[in-house]
Amino acid sequence: MANYTAADIKALRERTGAGMLDVKKALDEAEGDAEKALEIIRVKGLKGVSKREGRSASDGLVAAHVADDASGQTGVLIELNSETDFVAKNATFVTLAEQVLAAAVALGTDDVEAVLGSQVDGREVRTMIDETAATLGEKIVLRRVARVTAEKVSVYLHKVNKDLPPQVGVLVGTDAAGGAVGKDVAMHVAAFSPTYLTREDVPAETVENERRIAEETSRNEGKPEAALPKIVEGRLNGFFKESVLVDQAYAKEPKKSVGQVLADAGGAVTGFARFRVGA
Repeated sequence: MANYTAADIKALRERTGAGMLDVKKALDEAEGDAEKALEIIRVKGLKGVSKREGRSASDGLVAAHVADDASGQTGVLIELNSETDFVAKNATFVTLAEQVLAAAVALGTDDVEAVLGSQVDGREVRTMIDETAATLGEKIVLRRVARVTAEKVSVYLHKVNKDLPPQVGVLVGTDAAGGAVGKDVAMHVAAFSPTYLTREDVPAETVENERRIAEETSRNEGKPEAALPKIVEGRLNGFFKESVLVDQAYAKEPKKSVGQVLADAGGAVTGFARFRVGA
């Protein structure tokens, strides 16, 4: 019988995220050599990468980095997906996320394919992800990358579960004065999930579709024809207040809009990004 202990099994499970039976089989095959067993798990995992392609990776984490640059500051936000929260909190997966984030920061792009094709310490990011997927036995996907550049960039990462890594991440770009409330605005964005920054950012076809829906709804409700224009505009304003960041009621002070809070601080918001794992 191979010479290993329950502690050896536990240690290798923590390193790989693999199931107990797989770990025991690997240790048996490696005659108790933990490093050789780790290699066996990785090799078997690599063979299964293609089999995992059709599986869903809807768990994982978000990670962010903000640094000073010539424009003021630039923030980078990534979403790295796994299949389960068990892997999402694994130290190997968390380390991979840090490496992928560093690659995205260095490359200066939000293009996922470009990040996957870039290198960290001479290794392609795509290969690093595949090898980690092999070790952990789950599909791993770099789903999204976002960049926000502004005079001031604030970041907020939220843990949906205290035992897991952050699963909601927000970057908010403001001018210098707006930076005073930037973190609070980022927390607001995490909670209220706006789609657009300003009304001008809403595509014209979206506005027209919302207007059409508002009009049809009002007619179906039997509203007076003469009152329709005012009712439709009111409902359209309701859409803006729900979807547009600067029009939303501010989380900490609902009687004011986010735009008003920023104006009170003498500043303005210039951009934002929000990721929620799997959403």
